[in-house]
Amino acid sequence: MYLVVLILVAVVLFGIASLLFGRGEQIPPLPRATTATVLPASGVTGADVEAVKFTQVLRGYKTSEVDWVLDRLGAELDQLRGELAAVRAAADLPDPTAGRRYGAAAADPGL
Repeated sequence: MYLVVLILVAVVLFGIASLLFGRGEQIPPLPRATTATVLPASGVTGADVEAVKFTQVLRGYKTSEVDWVLDRLGAELDQLRGELAAVRAAADLPDPTAGRRYGAAAADPGL
């Protein structure tokens, strides 16, 4: 009987702590069967990468690692696009991707 009461108290305390402190995520979880993982078909920028969100699953993911990868990828994309723009400007070539957006990001200018 003592063990049952101890387990019940532990479950109740865990439930209260979970409600008060959450699961540690910085953004609210997405509704089931939806995803916010969207990138344009071409012309991906650092801002596009920063706007990517991953659906949370039962086993989850380590947010700090994913954020680090996305920050690194975004910085790399911005650097490469800057170098490419400089080369095109030096060679007096037009930018074929200027003004074009694809995918869900085109429908939402905030992305």
